[in-house]
Amino acid sequence: MEAKLLKLLFLALSSYLLVLSDSCNASQTNYLQEFIRSRKFNSSSPHSNRPWNLNARYNFSSVYIGSQEGTMEADKITELPGQPEGVNFDQYAGYITVDPKNGRALFYYFAESPQDSETKALVLWLSGGPGCSSLGLGAMEELGPFRVNGNGKTLFTNPYAWNNAANILFLESPAGVGFSYSNSSSDYSTGDEKTAEDAFTFLVNWLERFPQYKARDFYITRESYAGHYVPELAVTIISMNNIANQTIVNLKGIAIGNALIDVATSFTGALDFLWSHALLSDETYSGIKKNCDIKFFNFTRTCQRYLNQSYYQSGNIDPYNIYAPLCNNPSTSKYFPTKDFDPCSVNYVHSYLNLAEVQTAIHAKSTKWEVCGGLKNWTDAPNIMLPVLKYLMQSGIRLWIYSGDIDSVIPVTATRFGIHALKLPIVSAWRPWCTSNEVGGYVEGYEGLIFTTIRGAGHTVPSYQPERALTLISAFLHGKLPPTC
Repeated sequence: MEAKLLKLLFLALSSYLLVLSDSCNASQTNYLQEFIRSRKFNSSSPHSNRPWNLNARYNFSSVYIGSQEGTMEADKITELPGQPEGVNFDQYAGYITVDPKNGRALFYYFAESPQDSETKALVLWLSGGPGCSSLGLGAMEELGPFRVNGNGKTLFTNPYAWNNAANILFLESPAGVGFSYSNSSSDYSTGDEKTAEDAFTFLVNWLERFPQYKARDFYITRESYAGHYVPELAVTIISMNNIANQTIVNLKGIAIGNALIDVATSFTGALDFLWSHALLSDETYSGIKKNCDIKFFNFTRTCQRYLNQSYYQSGNIDPYNIYAPLCNNPSTSKYFPTKDFDPCSVNYVHSYLNLAEVQTAIHAKSTKWEVCGGLKNWTDAPNIMLPVLKYLMQSGIRLWIYSGDIDSVIPVTATRFGIHALKLPIVSAWRPWCTSNEVGGYVEGYEGLIFTTIRGAGHTVPSYQPERALTLISAFLHGKLPPTC
């Protein structure tokens, strides 16, 4: 399919970048950019400063729990169309109802580990965006057991899939994303808080469907807008466990990558990143810093002039991996499984997940599947998530923040600015970590938080550096720093 080029000027976070997309190739980065550009982040929003001890607001007894008898067996995938030979792990997919009154149901895909699945941890991977598919992006392009070939009909094995280290659960959330749906159109207007509540309801019901995982160590991870999704779900779990006075979900830790945790520092960090990587002139860099007030979203005419100038200076590049090739010829598939990522892979995924036989095999409703979209309005999104991270650190769960170092949308500089704002003592000095006799990135330990980079990775770390990403997540799950060089 010939791509239709759309130009989105990212005015609040990386407004100086031109982003390419087409009708079937919208990335979570595009959606994140458009979301912030639309200024849904509002410093006067009542959600911006809401309390993060949710015990007073939630009541566990009101959580919907439906009968799950016989549903696990019904959700088992016999075989994915076009899957390679020798698949030695169980796969499941289907729907969990989170609101029977509105007919709201969330879709999941679950890949057990080929080795020791009965003892390994359970890891939830959430979709970002907001409004992008965990199945299409996370499972099919990043860390899942398979990637889609260029023909859009067959699969090949991802040797660095995360189900080598854990049992991986992919959730399409909220309703309206991917295969998830509601019978009430009002459910497609949602926000951070409601998304966390629905994800918790999903988890409680999923654990009823898969009771063997109820006591299992549980972790949550994702990148991008999951800087909101993951911490808010973690807070909800901790609060619900406290209310019920028992462990409902055995949450042990979270890991968020290239994550939006603070709009203001993200803008500053992105600006510094582009200038330091020779994508902006000194004049433009200074002009934006002097004339653009991100704190109050004050974009004067002079500011806009410098932003427009920066767009032309940066040129037609991939903003979430500034050194990656663009998808100029979707018919070629020559990159993965080498160390490079095929920039056209989202086209292949789109074709595959819209095959009728695939939708039947994964027990999905017949749908015109899109990688991103389906939401009408986002009703709440705090400007800053640092208070949430502080709350989680006080709870004692494991907290890692990782960053691919060639992403310009939410770059490593932005993440470091956000962490510095927490004013945490350093307990483990900055050092390189290695995999396959190469530096995989750098790691630094703070009191209550581990920060690590992944060398040569863009916004979606497992896509660009799959081996290094697997090394990283394995270290996280074992509660150890990545290996020394």
